[in-house]
Amino acid sequence: MAQPAVLMLEDGRAFRGEAYGAPGTAFGEVVFNTSMTGYQEVLTDPSYAGQIVTMTYPLIGNYGVNAQDEESAHPQVAGFVMHEAPPVYSNWRAAESLDDYLRRSGVVAITGIDTRALTRHIRSLGSMRGAIARAGADPDALLEQIRAQPRMEGLELACGVSTDERYVVPAAGDARFRVLAYDFGVKSHSLQLLAQKGCEVTVLPAETPTDEILAAGADGLFISNGPGDPEAVGHALTAIRELAGQGTPVFGICLGHQLIARAFGADTYKLKYGHRGGNHPVRRLSDGAVEITAQNHGFAVRGDESGIPGAPELRVTHLNLNDGTVEGLEHRERPVFSVQYHPEAAPGPHDSRYLFDRFVDEMARRPAAGERDA
Repeated sequence: MAQPAVLMLEDGRAFRGEAYGAPGTAFGEVVFNTSMTGYQEVLTDPSYAGQIVTMTYPLIGNYGVNAQDEESAHPQVAGFVMHEAPPVYSNWRAAESLDDYLRRSGVVAITGIDTRALTRHIRSLGSMRGAIARAGADPDALLEQIRAQPRMEGLELACGVSTDERYVVPAAGDARFRVLAYDFGVKSHSLQLLAQKGCEVTVLPAETPTDEILAAGADGLFISNGPGDPEAVGHALTAIRELAGQGTPVFGICLGHQLIARAFGADTYKLKYGHRGGNHPVRRLSDGAVEITAQNHGFAVRGDESGIPGAPELRVTHLNLNDGTVEGLEHRERPVFSVQYHPEAAPGPHDSRYLFDRFVDEMARRPAAGERDA
C-alpha cells in the first residue's frame, strides 16, 4: 500500500502525494523538466546533481527502464517528482520498472502531486530549495532543514560527479583524431558521438592539472556539461585559454560553454528557473534557422545579440527564442566554439548534432604536428 509523502519548498508551500522509489528524505534545488520522454536519461544526467527534478509531462515510467539509456553509471538526481506513475510498464527493451530502479539506486521520489501547480509556482518565484519526505515528518523541523541547505549559487558540484581516473573511449573504426574530454559530468552519449566520428577520446578528471593537458598534445579539447555554478570551476580556464592560443580546436557544451565564456572574460549569472527539457527553440544567427534543442542548465552567459560584455574576442552565434539568452558562442580568430544546450540530444531532438561534425572539421583543418612544429 502506498505511503503518503510530501514535497516541501523553502517558502513553506507543501505538495502532498505518495511515496515512490527509495525510502528516506531527499534535499535539493527543486526544478522542472518539460521533456515528454527520456526520464531515464534525465535521472542519469550528472548535470542534475543536487537537484530534485519535477517532470511536467504527467505520465512517467510507462516504458520502464533499461541499461542502454543511461547517461552515467547510476542516477544523479537528488530526488524525483511525478504526477502519475503507471502501475505497469511496456517496452521491448525494458528490464525493470521505474519504481524498482529508483529503489535499487536509492533515489527518493514522490508521485500523485499537482506538477502543473508546482511548475507554475517555480516559474513565478524561481527555483528554490526543497525536500521530499514522508508525510509524518514534522513540518517546522523539515522547513528548518531545507533552509539550512546550500544554495546553488557558488556551489562546486562538478568534481563530485567527474571520473576519478582518466579512461579512454576508443574510436569506432580507425582513429582519426585524439581528443581530450574534460569531464565535469559528461554524458555518455557525447563520448559515443565523438567515437563514431573517428575520435579516440581520453576522458580526464575535472581537477586534471593544466600542464598535463597541455603536454598531451591532443588534436582537440571537448569540455563537457556538468552541475553547479560555473564561477566555482575556475581551475579549467587557464587550460582553455592556453590550448586555444595554440590553435587547438575547443568545443564546449552546457557548463563547458559557460567555462569557455568565462575563460575569455565573460560573466555568468543564475537564471530564475533555468531551461530544462527537449523542446527549447534556439535561433542560429548565421542563417536564421531555428533548432529545437535539449537543455539542462540553471546558469547563463551574460550578453545578447550585440555581444558579450568583457569578452570582445567572442561573438554570439545562437540565441534562445523564449527569453533571448545567449545559447552559442565562437571565438573570432581561434577554432573555439560552444553551445549552452545539449547537441548530443539523448533521447532527442537531433537538430544540433551537426556541431560534432563542426568539431571534427576544425580538427581536420588543423595542421599536422610536424607542420605546426616547422
